[in-house]
Amino acid sequence: MGAQIYAYLMSEDARSQANFYIAALGGEIQFLATYGEAPGTPEAMKEKVMHLALTVAGTNTLMFADSLEPVSYNRSTSISIVYDDLAEATAAYANLSQGGESKYPFALQPWGAHYGEVIDKFGVTWMITKQ
Repeated sequence: MGAQIYAYLMSEDARSQANFYIAALGGEIQFLATYGEAPGTPEAMKEKVMHLALTVAGTNTLMFADSLEPVSYNRSTSISIVYDDLAEATAAYANLSQGGESKYPFALQPWGAHYGEVIDKFGVTWMITKQ
């Protein structure tokens, strides 16, 4: 039996968050469905994202939906992204830092890899590594 794990982010604005990651990491929206596509959806919710699949930084998939309640991310969950190329890793760290908070500067670490940690402007923690 095979399985895949995807990060599924509940968002206060899934479209904006996905577009930020496209700009920061490269990628594209593969699929987007709104609540308006479901019968009986109240008018105020019709444009809200029910499901969005985003490919970023190559072939990595993130999933999104607009949350129907306030969103709160915390540091107990992080998204780790590992690069082969130092320039790409450095750019990803810088891009994800825009409007966010640098927790650990991206730098060469004692174990031999470059590593940095940032909380982006949406509150998602990213661990960036260049092996």
